Amino acid sequence: MSVKIVADSSCDLNEDLRVLGINLVPLSLEIGSKVYRDDESLDVKAMLKEMAACPTPPRTACPSPNDFLKAYEGKDSVFAVTLSSSLSGTYESAMLAKKMFLEKAEDKFIHVFDSFSASIAETLISIKIFELAKKKCDDLQIVEKVNEYVKSMKTFFLLESLDNLIKNGRMSRVKGGIATLLNIKPVMGATDDGHIKLVESVRGYKRAFARFVEIIGEQGDKLEDKVIGIAHVNCLERAEEFKSELLKRYKFKDIIIVEAAGLSSVYANQGGIIVAF
Repeated sequence: MSVKIVADSSCDLNEDLRVLGINLVPLSLEIGSKVYRDDESLDVKAMLKEMAACPTPPRTACPSPNDFLKAYEGKDSVFAVTLSSSLSGTYESAMLAKKMFLEKAEDKFIHVFDSFSASIAETLISIKIFELAKKKCDDLQIVEKVNEYVKSMKTFFLLESLDNLIKNGRMSRVKGGIATLLNIKPVMGATDDGHIKLVESVRGYKRAFARFVEIIGEQGDKLEDKVIGIAHVNCLERAEEFKSELLKRYKFKDIIIVEAAGLSSVYANQGGIIVAF
């Protein structure tokens, strides 16, 4: 069965995964007075430097319905994967585009998945769609199985920098200053409905890193049947070290490492690690 997989640009990919043909619809990123398109032309490293130097918080804008309309074109069944609807209007844009498209092409199959997460979680969902299509599952079977997969997924991330949390007002400057002074590193996670929650605060990055590895084992089950994805924000060595620690403790079906693109880098910031499984 021929399908088209569409995802917003929070779906982080590496060169191996690009062969899956996932169609990315970019968000816009605003750093100070500059607006960037989150596509392959974006220099993430340069953006991170500008973001660190900018006194105002970075802002993001979801793709328009027209952006998704273009991505939906063609005769293939379309499966779209978006950022959590609790974090972005991207899901609503994708759904509106679906409605607009079906008004003119009623026989077209389009389904939009709310990832209830971001970054590497969207990547894993897209891979699952590809695998099910390759097994000749029909459209409704793919929807059913992917919905089950999304419900079972867990997402966590470890932050190196608190700058964006402070700039965005999610952490007061006083608390943020104290946390920075005490070298507090937060381990964050996604709730079942796609919001962000604080899982633990740990003093010192080494301790936080070790605790991050432990949390994977505490929160996961039947890991031998699961693929875990690791997205890193300009810190490949850290991601490789994290993979090495996972291999020492757990038996995952596979471990995938990708470099975070623009949107994920804005959320997790320099040195951040995002995992989903």
